[in-house]
Amino acid sequence: MNKEIQLQDLGNRDYKETWDYQEELFKHIVDLKLQKRTFPEIETPNHFLFVEHPHVYTLGKSGDMSNLLLSEKQLETKGATFYKINRGGDITYHGPGQIVGYPILDLENFFTDIHKYLRFLEEVIILALAEYNIIGTRSEGETGVWLDVGTPFARKICAMGVRASRWVTMHGFALNVNANLGYFDNIIPCGIKGKAVTSMHVELGQTVNEEEVKEKITRHFSKLFDSTFI
Repeated sequence: MNKEIQLQDLGNRDYKETWDYQEELFKHIVDLKLQKRTFPEIETPNHFLFVEHPHVYTLGKSGDMSNLLLSEKQLETKGATFYKINRGGDITYHGPGQIVGYPILDLENFFTDIHKYLRFLEEVIILALAEYNIIGTRSEGETGVWLDVGTPFARKICAMGVRASRWVTMHGFALNVNANLGYFDNIIPCGIKGKAVTSMHVELGQTVNEEEVKEKITRHFSKLFDSTFI
């Protein structure tokens, strides 16, 4: 089992371009897994992409278009794009000031349990937030990381949506660090009405060093997944 993870920070990158790149890495791993049936000595690689996207709304395969509250013309006015994509979950927003992480892993290198995988992704974010004294928690039946669950002030700080096939993952999480929360007003985030969205800089009352947050995420990810970033 290969527990090394190749880390790439793509910087600010177009959503479609990044999605295509994810698909390329994903397909390569799946192809190797098929070859592995004949040549068991083959090792499959693992990847982790950090990226920041220009303003974009994405809708998961089971999502409801009515959760996008903008017309095509209004999207243009706001300088945003829209894609219907092949991850789980409903609608979400990506944009500047948000850390997006795409782990493209062969889970057979780690464990074959999608539920556990999602809980581990949430735990990575919860542990990273704790270093800033932000108490992130899970909300039953709602993937992602939340604050003040069970109160009238419940708000989401990190959205998650993944795709997995043959135990290979893609897509991932989006943590609001210094995000412009106004862009969330144009959607019903994750299809969940009546719950707010927040960002680390709002909770802390100051701009947050995004490189520092990435370091904390990779450190906790490495420990939980018993892996090494290269």
